[in-house]
Amino acid sequence: MKKISVLVIDDSALIRKLLTEIINHQPDMEVIGAAPDPLVAREMIRTLNPDVLTLDVEMPRMDGLDFLEKLMRLRPMPVVMVSTLTERGSEVTFRALELGAVDFVAKPKIDISHGLEAYGDEIARKIRAASVARVRHLEPNNTNATSSKTLQIPQRHAVSTEKLIVIGASTGGTEAIKDVLINLPSDCPGILIAQHMPPGFTRSFAERLNRLCKIRVKESEGGERVLPGHAYIAPGHSHLLLKKNGANYVTELSQADPVNRHRPSVDVLFQSVAEHAGKNAVGVILTGMGKDGAAGMLAMQRAGIYNLAQDEATCVVFGMPREAIAVGAVDEVVPLQEMAGCILDQAFGSVRRAAVRI
Repeated sequence: MKKISVLVIDDSALIRKLLTEIINHQPDMEVIGAAPDPLVAREMIRTLNPDVLTLDVEMPRMDGLDFLEKLMRLRPMPVVMVSTLTERGSEVTFRALELGAVDFVAKPKIDISHGLEAYGDEIARKIRAASVARVRHLEPNNTNATSSKTLQIPQRHAVSTEKLIVIGASTGGTEAIKDVLINLPSDCPGILIAQHMPPGFTRSFAERLNRLCKIRVKESEGGERVLPGHAYIAPGHSHLLLKKNGANYVTELSQADPVNRHRPSVDVLFQSVAEHAGKNAVGVILTGMGKDGAAGMLAMQRAGIYNLAQDEATCVVFGMPREAIAVGAVDEVVPLQEMAGCILDQAFGSVRRAAVRI
């Protein structure tokens, strides 16, 4: 089997060496080149034709974002960003995902002595996902931002605190979640979200969405009452669960072991919604690598919840929706651009004539 060929781009020789050792340790991938800046990388891409790039953000001669924007317009290919765990680092990372980067990892610590195996596994998983990702061409004067038109809840329906929307995603999910939430009205049902993301980035992700959306978006702190017009994102260090407190839904955080190698896990969130929400919820699974969420979505369906999956054509990676479909947990497969409308239709009992039913 042909190994996944990787080009590492980073201005630090020590980081290039560490990433090269981590990647070459994997049986199914190899580093075919390492470049200290984008100008050198540009020539190496032409001659080596790598399957995946890892790209640092702050580099000499050309900024990583400038390079990424040019690359995605002229020669689109899978890119995994290697980002510093800082406020600027997280903002730049989400901008990179807008421009078309498949995913990101936090920059490794040069003196890392423990946790190296887990860090290596994370990088390897993201490179594997990138190697099969759907990469889109970035049009001139276009940052791949989806135009939004805020939808309205049918007037005959009053928003109930019992209604819930629950969303799970992984690779490609930051942009997909944005494209869904930005179209929802300020009085939509409460939303719980599990997105695979490392600690330190989820707060910036939530703050960014809060600036863009009509609804209020926050990183969950646990113990919040789930309110209409609010979205609660699982923090990168904890599982997010739904609980019932009297007549109210509330959030709960858990430091329990990872599930499907993830914390937060989509399955953990979905299982809790199946247990406590029943027919009052709408389940949504978006783009992502792996099978996290499939078992939980099946439990939701058996509890009477209507489940939606993003279609293959609009997914960056179709893995998670495919697995949920395979176990029979999905009621409709929906293009991303129609997802917000379909969510509202199902939350309020409407029937979509154009739906693709399973």
